[in-house]
Amino acid sequence: MFHFKQLITYVMCNNSMTITYDDVKKAQETQSEIIRKTSLEFSETFSKICGAKVFLKNEYEQKTGSFKIRGAYYKIKSLTNEQKSKGVVAASAGNHSQGVAFASNIENIPCTIVMPRTASPAKVAATKGYGAKVVLEGSTYDESWDHAQKISSETNATVIHAFDDSNVIAGQGVIGLEIMEELPDVDEIYVPIGGGGLVAGIITAVKEKHPHVKIIGVESSAYPAMKKSLENNSLETVSGDTTIADGISVKTPGKLTFEIVREKIDKIVTVDDKDIINAMFLLMERSKAVVEPAGAVALAYILKHKPESGKTVVPILCGGNIDMYLLGQIVSKGLSGMGRMLKISVLLKDKPGALKELVDEISSINVNIVEVIHDRLSTDVSAGSAGVTISLETEDQNQSNELINHLQEKDIKFEVIS
Repeated sequence: MFHFKQLITYVMCNNSMTITYDDVKKAQETQSEIIRKTSLEFSETFSKICGAKVFLKNEYEQKTGSFKIRGAYYKIKSLTNEQKSKGVVAASAGNHSQGVAFASNIENIPCTIVMPRTASPAKVAATKGYGAKVVLEGSTYDESWDHAQKISSETNATVIHAFDDSNVIAGQGVIGLEIMEELPDVDEIYVPIGGGGLVAGIITAVKEKHPHVKIIGVESSAYPAMKKSLENNSLETVSGDTTIADGISVKTPGKLTFEIVREKIDKIVTVDDKDIINAMFLLMERSKAVVEPAGAVALAYILKHKPESGKTVVPILCGGNIDMYLLGQIVSKGLSGMGRMLKISVLLKDKPGALKELVDEISSINVNIVEVIHDRLSTDVSAGSAGVTISLETEDQNQSNELINHLQEKDIKFEVIS
């Protein structure tokens, strides 16, 4: 627990209920030397798909791979010399940990990051690589957060909250200023929501000077905490469900972020994992951009629910830190979802040339064979037969259907494996 004096200081410094456009402008001045001004890129591909003018705000280009460095750096830069001498502490299993570690290294101050024991080894290594002391404690974020507060009470280190902090919100809001400076005629900005720090900052940066610009928040359908809170007009906690968008899997929004969002946001919507995978796959294939699941939710929404024709819209791609194993799964699922990856199981007579005959029939449709698994030994394969599982890459769903029809016409017995 916080000591009383420390608690009062934390509340006064971190939870001021007033965050203004001028606060965001001040944060922008501080960021100019360290933080990258990420690109705002017109996408001809996504504009054609959506029927609108789509500009991508590419925060995955940011140092440490996400927007989180903006808020973390401004918060740490704003500390007094005395606070800096005592260091900072934060709890995170992802992008916030790297942002705080990087910012602390720039300011040359002690930094402790508490991460769950279940945290990705790659993210632990990256956080250590930025110079932070990493403490693995707890099996969930909440348990790590409790331990971070304990460290703060023992060392007087300043807690750097991931989203519910006025300086953090102001730092994130600089993204909104950059969008308006480059694209003053934007109609709608789509913003990923977890705890709400990013969207609260965007609202503050945009709405005061440009109230006509719509700010639309996008949550994972597995964690619609901010949406539920707005619907009930009070802070709500959701139980949550399994999702690949772990970066926005927040059960309870921030108190400060909720107040800002409740006052001025235009709408909050949700997307599911299938939509997110589709957006990530298209970004990789068409834009050559690797964006993490949480970073792709804004684009995922406008791909499925098209904006009004002719509107100028900006989805914020807020991060690009993704586990390599998950990236491989995304590619496979993306291909399957678009009908471009087909897997079939065939039971062949175990005789010379049987496999070649099957391959020739597949090749006659100009389908690419990715993998062949030949099995004579499994108990469900009868004597004198051979089981063959073939992974195939096709141009589209139409070619997949053409191959299936062709094999059926040739009286080849097979099953499509989902």
